[in-house]
Amino acid sequence: MSGVVSVLVAAVLWGTVGPAQIWAGSGAHPVSLGAARMLLGGLVLTVVMVRPAGLRTLVRPGLRRWVVASMLVTAAFQVCFLQAVERSGAALSTATTFGTVPVVSGLCGLVLSGERPSRRWGAATLCAVVGIGLLLLPGSEGRADVLGSGFGVASGAAYGVYIAATKELGARGGDLDAAAPVSVLGAGLLVSPSLLLAPEGLFTARGSALVLWLALGTTALGYLLFTRGVGGLSAATVGTLSLTEPLVATVLGVALLGERPGPIAVVGGVLLLGGLVAVSRPTRPRAAAREAREIRKTEEAQEARPEPAGP
Repeated sequence: MSGVVSVLVAAVLWGTVGPAQIWAGSGAHPVSLGAARMLLGGLVLTVVMVRPAGLRTLVRPGLRRWVVASMLVTAAFQVCFLQAVERSGAALSTATTFGTVPVVSGLCGLVLSGERPSRRWGAATLCAVVGIGLLLLPGSEGRADVLGSGFGVASGAAYGVYIAATKELGARGGDLDAAAPVSVLGAGLLVSPSLLLAPEGLFTARGSALVLWLALGTTALGYLLFTRGVGGLSAATVGTLSLTEPLVATVLGVALLGERPGPIAVVGGVLLLGGLVAVSRPTRPRAAAREAREIRKTEEAQEARPEPAGP
């Protein structure tokens, strides 16, 4: 299976998470559902993907904090996203989440690596901010509310930080085949107390079927396909293919779940997705060269600047 097809199938699987949660109607608490999904899916991923040599790379000095960070934000993403879906529906919550991702990942790149944000990133950020603002307007007539949109933004922020943590792990010599399963399983263990506090709905026929699909189909198989396919693709290609996820969630939400966002909410969602499209498009060679020249000029100016006098 080619890398493009692997990533595309993974995005389609992930796009079913919100619609499946609503369609099942299990009554399971989102936090408990996320814990069950991460524990079972993370266990399967660990058995399939983790090797002792890869695991040893994650405990090196300087890497352990990034492993812990990836666990924390993975747990936050799962819990917040499922909460957002419950409150705002599959289409709007997915749009809010993935419209936020490029904003946060760009800020993380600036803080951690000094990566200078591009004009395209600025345009995507503006689209995301305006789009989320429209979703929060009282006249949007959709299912989105302040708390639901807040959960969507939080899940997108967590995913953006997860991307940055994964990049740091890879740059420091960590085995990413081991990092993803460890992050998912560790996040499940962090949230596992919720299984004792709110187990309702998980062990019914609908609840069990939902957990199996989310754990095995969207988590284990999805992460496996994505990890296997992403290595030979550019970041821009992966970003473009990932647009399939909110598209699938929107189509399923409208076609199967009867979600009918109002006109203002539709405009907000289109702005969010438009920003994501803009930031995911491959950079033209001429534009890339121009951005490289601008970055080089900035670096040269900083190097030429005199050092401040000491106290």
